Amino acid sequence: MNVLVTGGAGFIGSHIVDALVQQGHKVVVVDDLSTGFAQNLNPHARFYEMSICNPQLAEVFEQEKLEVLNHQAAQMVIQRSVEDPIFDAEQNILGSLNLILNCIRFEVKKIIYASSGGAVYGEPEYLPVDERHPVNPISQYGVSKHTVEHYLHLYCVQYGLDYVVLRYSNVYGPRQNPEGEAGVVAIFARHMLRGESPTIFGPGDKTRDYTYVADVAMANLLAMQRDGKGIYNIGTGVETSDMKMFDTLAEILGYQGAPHCGQVRKGEIYRICLNSSKASRELGWQPQVSLKEGLLQTVGYYKAHSILSGSKPPEGVPFKQRNKRLRG
Repeated sequence: MNVLVTGGAGFIGSHIVDALVQQGHKVVVVDDLSTGFAQNLNPHARFYEMSICNPQLAEVFEQEKLEVLNHQAAQMVIQRSVEDPIFDAEQNILGSLNLILNCIRFEVKKIIYASSGGAVYGEPEYLPVDERHPVNPISQYGVSKHTVEHYLHLYCVQYGLDYVVLRYSNVYGPRQNPEGEAGVVAIFARHMLRGESPTIFGPGDKTRDYTYVADVAMANLLAMQRDGKGIYNIGTGVETSDMKMFDTLAEILGYQGAPHCGQVRKGEIYRICLNSSKASRELGWQPQVSLKEGLLQTVGYYKAHSILSGSKPPEGVPFKQRNKRLRG
């Protein structure tokens, strides 16, 4: 199939691209490289360097004869959404609308949309959270991610557009960017490898549900095979506290320091873990990689790449050599 992956040079998107290529699909990547990296690009994918908000996106749809859109690109930093909600809405809502309208115009068969199980629900009324849980986000990011789910439903009703929404838990693994405020595993590991003290915001009892990126990529492949629409949680159902994550990484890395304590940040929920039994029943998906195994694999990647130790990572093949040019 001809598949467009937005954010295909980013953390999760690049793993999805690799898995699609391995299965023999023709893959097109759209990424503006604002948070993605050229070295993450699969050499067998056709690459367009552009924002999902770009009006020229229509030319990509026209030229590539796309059948499936896998939409991973997003402004994903909660604190930035709190501080600059207009930018967050432009990227996550208007950019997604640009994609959806092009899917309608060029008769794309299906959309796989990456939503957030850690942000759309808000503070849980019960745990683990299933898809029937009330949706009450407490961050602008959560609002923007959920808004697109409504648009997908709308265009399904009006135009018959097929879609699957995957509400991810906290995803971790190789290629996660340690810069910014997203990606606890990458951030903690970077500081520990540098001999610095990671910051835990609050007393350390805040919990998250950590899912390995390869398992998330598999969920996307399975979602492509589903007929009809659906919304699915993608998580392990296990809570891991910030302090537990710190202690586990410290043990793996042999780190002897203590964490720095910071103030709780606006927009962040206190506890979360996801019930993914619906994905198990209807998609045949279950997480395969345990947290300890996933952290060992992830730390091995971090140690082999200089991005976490402060020096510039290798560039690999320059992305412009793989850049597909638009007509005109």
